[in-house]
This record gives sequence, structure tokens and C-alpha cells, in this order.
Amino acid sequence: MKAFIKHISYYLPEKVLTNKELIERFPEWSVDKVTSKVGVKQRHISDDNETASDMAVKAAEKLFKELEIDKDSIDFILLCTQSPDYFLPTSACLIQSRLGLSNSVGALDFNQGCSGYVYGLSLAKGLISAGIAKNILFLTSETYSKYIHKEDKGNLSIFGDAATATLVSNEGFAEIGEFELGTDGGGCDNLIVRSGGARFPKSQNIIDKDEDGRIRSSNHLYMNGSNVFNFTLTRVPNLIKSLLNKCNLEKNQIDYFVFHQANKFMLNTLRRLCRIKDENFYVDMEDVGNTVSSTIPIALKRLKDKNVVKSDSKIILAGFGVGLSWGGCVLNFK
Repeated sequence: MKAFIKHISYYLPEKVLTNKELIERFPEWSVDKVTSKVGVKQRHISDDNETASDMAVKAAEKLFKELEIDKDSIDFILLCTQSPDYFLPTSACLIQSRLGLSNSVGALDFNQGCSGYVYGLSLAKGLISAGIAKNILFLTSETYSKYIHKEDKGNLSIFGDAATATLVSNEGFAEIGEFELGTDGGGCDNLIVRSGGARFPKSQNIIDKDEDGRIRSSNHLYMNGSNVFNFTLTRVPNLIKSLLNKCNLEKNQIDYFVFHQANKFMLNTLRRLCRIKDENFYVDMEDVGNTVSSTIPIALKRLKDKNVVKSDSKIILAGFGVGLSWGGCVLNFK
């Protein structure tokens, strides 16, 4: 059985952090510098008491309202998050209860970051194809802002919080096609929150700076930007090439490429390296920032709403980052 994306909705927290506010905190920067390099003018930040599951519920409720969907038709919840409410129980179970969905609904969390939307689509397609589920509520939700040190101007300028809700069903506007997935866990230290899990359950209270002056705190998000950048330059072009080969497609047969919206500089470099025409490469992040697993569905929703994607169009999605992991898939619009 084929699997389709039927609808996408998203939720953005009310609080906004603008570049002007960042410059007031870090006067050695300029607004133009942040905007030109990162490609972000503002980012939405979750409230102190607002969790990833809170945001996911709001995204789901928005989807139900926009699509006028019968909640009883949902038979599986997939939640992609790296900022769950608790170690246990799974946040997807909490969301089932809060949304008032049937007790016969399956509910599953999976911990994945920037490639999470592509990985989630692969899971959803598998459930549909195997006849295990008919209508999957696939949620992405992250509150990375809660992991960022207040003096970490680099990550503060990049990341924003958001949640998305995608209905995956046996009918819809885009058929989910082939996948190409990959992992290199040997690079995990390049993007990590070290404390809080079973390996280091207690706060280590270690704060210093790496050789490039980036904040390195065991209790906060650390990203070695240069190493992550080099990883994307190595993996993403090969990902696109392998996916095209698997589908027997040429690059000029793809109408749009929607990559994980990491930052402007990285995206521009990848576009040139992959030799993708500017008009076929969709970038839309300046008012939301890098929202991790939510970047691709937000961009895809906005692209669709522009009514520039025609029937029979083909779109390639590509996610890459924390893990280190990467994944791509082809969407065939109907």
C-alpha cells in the first residue's frame, strides 16, 4: 500500500528573539553580520514552562482544525523529539491522552534530530505499507533553546523552537517515495548535550571554551560548527547522488530540493557543491531559525502554500546533523 503526506501544520511559540536583542547582549556582533551569515532575523523561543509535548499538542490541534479531521481516524502517533518531557513515559503516550485520541492508538517516540523528519516519514511509510496503520499523526517538536548556554551566541543565533504535525495516510497530496539513510555515530561528540542521560546522569558543572572560543558546557548544547560543516560537505552531495541513482532520476527532473534549514551559509555552500540551480533550491528560515526536526516540514508546508508546486512535481527532502545522521527521500506530488 502506498503512503502519502495528506496535510502539514506547525506551531511557533509566541516569544520571539530578534537579532536586535542578540546584538544588545553581544555588542561585538552586528545585525547585518548575523543576518548575512546565519540567514535568520528572528527565532521563536518556548516559554519557560512550555515543553516539546505542549507544542506538539498545539500543532496537532491546529492540523485537526485545518483539515476538519475526525480524531477517531488516527490510529498511530509518531513523535520525533530530543527534548521529551520525561525519561519515561514516552511523550507520545501523554499526547494521546491530551488530544483525547482512542485507546487503540499506537504511540511511539524516537530520538532523532536534524534528519528526524525524513526518518519519521520512513517509519510512517513502513507502518502504512505493512497495513499496521492507516492514518498516522507524525509530530516533530524541539525546545533546543532550553539546552543553550546564555553566553553561547553562536547557537543562540541559529536555533529556534517549533513543532509540526503531519498526517500520513493512504491518500494525500504527495506520495512518499524512495529513501536513502545513513549514520556515523563516531562523530557524536560534534553535536551533543553530555549531561542528563545514563552515561552522565548528574550535572558535571564543567564550562570552558574550545579552541575556537565556542562555549563547551556539559549541561548545554555543544556544537563543533566546523566539524559539522565538513560532515555535511562530505555526506550530503553523496546522499543526493545515491538517492537519484536509486530512483533512476536525473537532477533536472527534480522540481525542488528542500534541505534541512541549518543556516544560510551552509545551505548556500551545499547548493553550489550539489550543483543545484537557485530556483530549484528552497530556503525559508529567516523568521524561525533552525528548528531541528521541524525545519523540513515547515519549509515544505510554506512551499506548498505558495502554489508553485504543480501536480507530477518531484521534490527531494534531505536532512542531516546530530547523530551524526543523514537521510533523503523523494516526494511525488499528485
